[in-house]
Amino acid sequence: MAMTMTQKILAAHAGKDHVAPGELIEAKLDLVMANDITGPMALPIIKKMGGHVFDKDKVVFVPDHFTPNKDIKSAENARAILKFSLDEGLTHIMVQGKNGVEHAILPERGLVYAGQAVIGADSHTCTYGALGAFSTGVGTTDIAAGMAKGIAWFKVPSAIKIHLTGKLPPYVSGKDVILHIIGRIGVDGALYQSMEFTGEGVQELSMDDRFTICNMGIEAGGKNAIFPVDDKAREYMRNAGVSEWVEYEADEDAQYVETVEVNLSDVRPTVAFPHLPGNAHTIDEVEAADKIYIDQVVIGSCTNGRYSDLEKAAKILKGHTVADNVRVMVVPATQKIFLQCVDNGLVDIFVKAGCAFNTPSCGPCMGGHMGVLAKGEKCVSTTNRNFVGRMGDTQALIYLASPEVAAASAIAGYIANPERVGGEN
Repeated sequence: MAMTMTQKILAAHAGKDHVAPGELIEAKLDLVMANDITGPMALPIIKKMGGHVFDKDKVVFVPDHFTPNKDIKSAENARAILKFSLDEGLTHIMVQGKNGVEHAILPERGLVYAGQAVIGADSHTCTYGALGAFSTGVGTTDIAAGMAKGIAWFKVPSAIKIHLTGKLPPYVSGKDVILHIIGRIGVDGALYQSMEFTGEGVQELSMDDRFTICNMGIEAGGKNAIFPVDDKAREYMRNAGVSEWVEYEADEDAQYVETVEVNLSDVRPTVAFPHLPGNAHTIDEVEAADKIYIDQVVIGSCTNGRYSDLEKAAKILKGHTVADNVRVMVVPATQKIFLQCVDNGLVDIFVKAGCAFNTPSCGPCMGGHMGVLAKGEKCVSTTNRNFVGRMGDTQALIYLASPEVAAASAIAGYIANPERVGGEN
């Protein structure tokens, strides 16, 4: 019987020739990850299960959510996962100042790659599907069991095919594509389904575009999101130090619940209004209404904190100054990206424009620190969620957008069309 790409990966990891949607399976894991919020909660459970990890190469703790430590509790949490990592002799030791945001640092270090089954105690673990891996977020109990035993149970997901054609226009990127898709199908449009991207349009997307798109698969309710492995993915993995991986392809007659056609040429810069990622509006709709004045802009996160994201923002900001009433936080996703921004002059552009250039962290995205919003404030953010209270006060408003829209809005002082501001593209 025919299978999708995700179903083939799960079948292989369950030791089966075939799996079907709805089937309960137990699968072997290639990597298990937790962070400084979820990791400490897993430690007592791991202790009850024997106290040790199943494989020192395949368990990773990444401090990123409340780092740099914002208070005593966050310092204790960071210390707890570091101590456990050292005591267990884990191969990959992550310490603030030497790594970055989890969903950027794991691909960058070559720890995730095609054909793997990966779980993480963070909902945006679906990011790694950009490389052709099955990756999904799970709860603390499941992550503890995965770390201790190297296995996890899954209900095999059905699939939705997203067929891409065309080519992205100027000032349009992966963030616009995924906001466009979620706007069409809704925040539950792919509920517990595998979002599988296909079509000739795939080759028009950069790896950073694909990471962004897969990162937000969960915002459509997806169990995972995944791209086929092509030359761009292979080059990325080789550059990250990966020498071997397994490529899976969906059968031509694989069954999909739905097929969504997306012509990339027709996608416009898109903004998700409060309080859902699916509340999507094109920049043309935004311009046709009253100006939405803003107080803050955040450029970064596991969604849009990679070098090309920051480069796009810098090209628009170059030679401009941030509006007087607006504060801007730029947060590169890893230390390597931080250094690239220094070496290539991006930091100079950001600082001269009036932006704060920060150390890698999840802080602003989840309202932890480094950019918390006050009552009634409005923020344009390149992050992945705009729920009530996500970045601070419950009466603050978050507008999700691409780095290009975020940079243009920072200059204008209101949500603005990057096509109007210009800059290199």
